[in-house]
Amino acid sequence: MEDANLALRAQQALVETDERVRLASDELLFATAELGDDATAPLREALASVRHHLAEAFELHQLNHDEIPDTPEELRTRNARIVQLCEWGLELLSHHMSALETPIENARRAPEVLQQVRADAARLRARIPGARESIARLAERYSDEALRQVLHNPDEAAQLLDFAEHSADVSTRRREEGQRSAANYALEAATESVRRAATLLAAVEDYEIEALRAESALAAVVADSRDDLVQAQHGPQVPAVTTAMRELQAALSALPPAGTRTDPFAQLSALRDANGALDAALATAIERAARPIPPIAYVRHALNDAETQLGVARSVIAGHRGWIGADARTRLAEAERAHDGVEQLIADEDTREQAMALARRSGALASEALRLAQRDIDSSRPQDPNDWSSGGRGQQNNNGGSGMGAVLGGVLLGGLLGGMFD
Repeated sequence: MEDANLALRAQQALVETDERVRLASDELLFATAELGDDATAPLREALASVRHHLAEAFELHQLNHDEIPDTPEELRTRNARIVQLCEWGLELLSHHMSALETPIENARRAPEVLQQVRADAARLRARIPGARESIARLAERYSDEALRQVLHNPDEAAQLLDFAEHSADVSTRRREEGQRSAANYALEAATESVRRAATLLAAVEDYEIEALRAESALAAVVADSRDDLVQAQHGPQVPAVTTAMRELQAALSALPPAGTRTDPFAQLSALRDANGALDAALATAIERAARPIPPIAYVRHALNDAETQLGVARSVIAGHRGWIGADARTRLAEAERAHDGVEQLIADEDTREQAMALARRSGALASEALRLAQRDIDSSRPQDPNDWSSGGRGQQNNNGGSGMGAVLGGVLLGGLLGGMFD
């Protein structure tokens, strides 16, 4: 049943792909007439490739129906290949034909678009004198640096509109001469130039509003900064806070007097940065005052404890390598990694808490590695308590402890004896 369905799919795919190739061929002729050879080259190449593979699919279908008997596996393989080739061809043609839909639609509307381009260019040109007047008025209030982003916009917009009108004329002339590709390129250039000119003129009109907003925000940040300086005088007087206070005061002092041509955007940015730096320094200082820095001796003590735990875990795991699983080894590796990171963090007060946390984590992980290692050792020993050669599960020490006590006692005793006779 599945083979019959596959054969039916292969036949339907052949028919659908062959029809799509014929449709794409007709569409290519029309698109070439509208857009020219360059714009339709990708569809032309795709069509040639699909035709080549479709010929292979027809050949496979012919082999399925020749006089030579075929096995079910041969038929199944050929039909699957036919479906694959046809689906690929349909997808490729669909992609390239869809890509041409918008350019073809634009080409059909070329006379209408050209008329709109010329109308938009004339309308925007009438706004250029007003934009120049706005720049002159803004120059009385704001510095050249502040106006740099819009200072030449009217002149640039005028140049773009000249280019747009010239491109529109070229597009009309080339379309009348039958040079569709050149006509479409010129039309696209004219449309884009008008769009850019509109953006430049709108930026001039929007600039004054944005500058006024920046001035209003600057006044609010100035008031907030002065309040922050007063409050900071009653906060922790650590070096970071006093430096931030000095820099914020310098930013306030650098503000120009009233009536001066200014750059409100640059001033607002500089003052916000200084204000934010003071807020951050105060927050850090207050948090540090509420949570004292641990002394180096405390961190060293935690580190020594971790090293002891690590030494025990390493000894147990090294002495029972064949019995230790991945969990214990992983915990030991993580404990060693945490231990290695402590030394570089102890000296700096800003990172000493992190060093303490790492030292404690190293010890905890080493302890966990030892527990998991002992679990692996216990589970690997034989169940017979009389098997003294391997130390049975039932063995206990004099205090009633399990193998964990024996292992720990042996390791620690060995360490002590080694130290005595060193």
